[in-house]
Amino acid sequence: MVDMSRWRWLLADQLGPHFLDDDAQRVLLVETRSLFAHRPLHRQKAHLTLSALRHRAAELGDRARLIRADTFREALTALGEPVEVVHPSSRAALAFARTVDGLTVLPPRGFVTDRADFAAWADRRRGQLRMADFYRYARGRHGVLRDLPAPGRRPRHRPPAEAPPPPPVVEDDIDAQVRRDLDRWQAEGIRFVGRDAPRRYPATHAEARARLAHFLDHRLPAYADTDGALGDGLLAHSVLSSSFNLGLLHPEPAIRAAERAGRTGAAPAAAVHRFVRGLFGWREFLWQLYWYFEPRYRGTGWLGATRPLPEWFDRLDADAVEARCLADVLAGVRDTGWAHQTARLTVLGNYGLQRGWRPAELADWFRRSFVDGTDWVMNATVIGMSQYADLARIDTHPWAFDGAHLDRIGAPCGGCRYVPKETLGDDACPYTGGFEAFLHRNRERLAGDPRLATELAELAEHADPQRRDAVLAQEEKRGDEAP
Repeated sequence: MVDMSRWRWLLADQLGPHFLDDDAQRVLLVETRSLFAHRPLHRQKAHLTLSALRHRAAELGDRARLIRADTFREALTALGEPVEVVHPSSRAALAFARTVDGLTVLPPRGFVTDRADFAAWADRRRGQLRMADFYRYARGRHGVLRDLPAPGRRPRHRPPAEAPPPPPVVEDDIDAQVRRDLDRWQAEGIRFVGRDAPRRYPATHAEARARLAHFLDHRLPAYADTDGALGDGLLAHSVLSSSFNLGLLHPEPAIRAAERAGRTGAAPAAAVHRFVRGLFGWREFLWQLYWYFEPRYRGTGWLGATRPLPEWFDRLDADAVEARCLADVLAGVRDTGWAHQTARLTVLGNYGLQRGWRPAELADWFRRSFVDGTDWVMNATVIGMSQYADLARIDTHPWAFDGAHLDRIGAPCGGCRYVPKETLGDDACPYTGGFEAFLHRNRERLAGDPRLATELAELAEHADPQRRDAVLAQEEKRGDEAP
């Protein structure tokens, strides 16, 4: 039964209908400038967050109270009434909630798997936690994809099929006011990164639901054909992550809708499996890992990466970069606040891994620079997968690749001043030289890694101290300058 004596505080990533229990429930929304002043966010991320919060307040009308304050504590004090909140999505927010008298923390929402179930499963795994194993367990427990054949062999990559454009996002008076407020804050000294642009991502449940329906109807059928290449544009991806991470969509209805498309033949089994694996496999897995490992996870650094992020990277200064693949991806982040997963891992994360940038700083950069960036996602995908800094808890190999590999998966190497196969010299690809330097620095730590066995064996077989020293000196000289 709903406790009508309490306000339900909806955080800025809890804006969908599944975070409320009753149509008459009183809702508290809080807007605080301090969240934007602490560290520079991408301008479009800041706009999307404020727009979504204010649109939710407008939808709820008289049921909602939107308080603008310098801090959350100030807002709760101003309300002066009992409040409850659904379990926050970050440790910092949860720690704050537990310090507020009269604030009741409810169980988490927006995910399918129960935390106790995951903990029991993980405890049995004795530290060897793999997404594929969890995915099999969770599918069986929740009856997901039972009647759909296994996808079989991964299909060869093909260009994304033609599809009608998704429903457009139409800015309104709320967006106009958000933009005016952000302009004013910026003039008052709050710093943002990236470029402003018309809002391109859903800020309401209705907008997000329309985008999901369009994806299921028009892009899911070809979804299995468009995975893993750097050249893939928006058609090859659902681009729904920000909607799920803002809480505008719940994953279970999306999973069931994809299953129905597979059963009716509207989409092939391989496409349905790929979509569900990302939403019900990886997304659920990352959320659960964030809470299962607790704060110990963030302090890991197995590869001894200690260099700070350089200023050009932190500012999204793509114009300072000559390496075309990195310049293109960084420009995309600057202009849209988004990049697909292949680009995040093989271009952005790979570059930082090769240079030994601090994993926690890089995770924070992803959280601030991407519209779908959240602490619980970036901890595991950046610290665990991309930077391999967690003693292989999440993945079995570092996402380290040379320029030749990037060339094979579609990097725009043809027009680049660097040569993918060159390791030394002025024309040496920074990814190729960086990859070899990475292997030299970490060869003892990576010994026995099956994914890098060939490269490590070649390094040992053709051991040349002079070449090794030259590669290390070259990459050290390149240092933190834009490539």
